[in-house]
Amino acid sequence: MRQANISRSTAETTISVVLKLDGEGKIEARTGVGFLDHMLTHVARHGLFDLTVAAKGDLETDAHHTVEDVGICLGKAFHEAVGAPVGLTRFGHAVVPMDDALAEAAIDFCGRPFLVFDAAFATSQVGEFDVELTEEFFRAFATHSKTTLHLLLRHGRNAHHCIEALFKAFARALREAVCLDPRVKDIPSTKGILEA
Repeated sequence: MRQANISRSTAETTISVVLKLDGEGKIEARTGVGFLDHMLTHVARHGLFDLTVAAKGDLETDAHHTVEDVGICLGKAFHEAVGAPVGLTRFGHAVVPMDDALAEAAIDFCGRPFLVFDAAFATSQVGEFDVELTEEFFRAFATHSKTTLHLLLRHGRNAHHCIEALFKAFARALREAVCLDPRVKDIPSTKGILEA
């Protein structure tokens, strides 16, 4: 069973994430940040991951700590659930349209954390969600999943559509990357190791 159960508690947030990689897209997200819950639903549904996320954070300050810490815990969950990368597809790529928006995601479960985030949004808010937190979420995920993650917004005007397209592309790329390939009998690297 490729799954993980992650808990993290700080003075700012308390987070728990339960992840099953080979799932059906079941989702239960209660972070206190409605837009983040909406985006996590896309990750589960389009990635076919079973995912439960519960968070309590200092939302009286703002959503920054909650969004970032959920990204940290989700990254740790994917790293743990993938485990030893024997037979792993390793790479994933997706291009996803969402009305006016077009987003591209590429991910490598290489053990080397790195984020390239190339997206400009026409507004600073989607409802009460600060759009700059999108990059914070993905940076936290890349760092703690130990992946190289590239996210590119090719075009788009509506910030909701743009962020949603990024999350959907991310989900589809993740789904591809974490699949097991029966033809791969060892670690998918010419080095014979995926390094941190």
